[in-house]
Amino acid sequence: MSKLGTLGARLHRGEVGYDFVGKRFIWYGVSVLITVLAIVGLAVRGLNMGIEFQGGAVFTTPETKISASQAETYAEDAAGHDAIVQELGSGGLRIQVSGVDTAKSDQIKEQLAQDLKVDAEKINADLVGPSWGDQIANKAWQGLGIFLVLVVIYLAIAFEWRMALAAFVALIHDITITVGIYALVGFEVTPGTVIGLLTILGYSLYDTVVVFDSLKEQTKDLTKQTRWTYSEIANRSINGTLVRSINTTVVALLPVAGLLFIGGGVLGAGMLNDISLSLFVGLAAGAYSSIFIATPLVADLKEREPKMKALKKRVLAKRAQSAGQDQDGTDPAEAGDEPYGDEPEDATPAVVGPRHQPASRTRGRGRPSGKRR
Repeated sequence: MSKLGTLGARLHRGEVGYDFVGKRFIWYGVSVLITVLAIVGLAVRGLNMGIEFQGGAVFTTPETKISASQAETYAEDAAGHDAIVQELGSGGLRIQVSGVDTAKSDQIKEQLAQDLKVDAEKINADLVGPSWGDQIANKAWQGLGIFLVLVVIYLAIAFEWRMALAAFVALIHDITITVGIYALVGFEVTPGTVIGLLTILGYSLYDTVVVFDSLKEQTKDLTKQTRWTYSEIANRSINGTLVRSINTTVVALLPVAGLLFIGGGVLGAGMLNDISLSLFVGLAAGAYSSIFIATPLVADLKEREPKMKALKKRVLAKRAQSAGQDQDGTDPAEAGDEPYGDEPEDATPAVVGPRHQPASRTRGRGRPSGKRR
């Protein structure tokens, strides 16, 4: 842990670092590949929508010795539709059947009681109408849209429109990957999934805003110096907050991983998978996008500005001049290569060469004119 803290301090001071911005096209390519795979999975397999969105019935049984696979066969035979069966921690089963009405629900309940060898009165049946499911889906999309609009407006006011655009692209990137993973894995989409999606957007924005805030602070009066370009300052901002982003992401992923792999897998709490998978994938994608997508994209957009192009030319010219002076045996420090923020560009340069002592103030004292005779 002490080594990690030392590395974080060195990254923050700029003593070491990785060129994230310089290798941005590699990260762009990786992100495009993952996004395309997610879209293909979504188009080919589609989402497994829960009954909350398409209507149906949910049957919760007491403890039974019948396996989930056998109960799924019984439920499909009784309903004439595909059924989803999940084992509960109490030893009971949660059976979902879509596209059934009240009369059909009663028949399925009686048949399941006989097949599972349980009392029909102990089976709890909940019906969800398709119109209610459509309403929930529409509200979810409206909430997501309003959230994205408010985020873009806030970031444009707090920072600038380029950062708002980069954050928006990162959010779409995170949502697409999470939804694509849901389609590939085949997990059921429930209101808990929507809650998880909205939650990961907050985490993704947190990491992104941390880097943006550091970048905004370090680029004040950037054009008044000739040592760093905007992309280089952006890279320093990423490295300076890298350890912090990794720590917060790992701390957030550990309990979510426990919820997903232990709660959902070992204990058989299938309902926890709805929210835990979206949180796990979204948190990882959000940390990735804040480092490899959002900030490099801001650097790309800023470098297109005329004043940043002019700054880059001055920086490169200054470095070429310093390299030439270094080959001639001149100390680059004497050529005015000062760190960014220590001295403005228009400051008077130090005098190079032997220093001449000023004339003594006592010279000529006692003479009216102060001149020598």
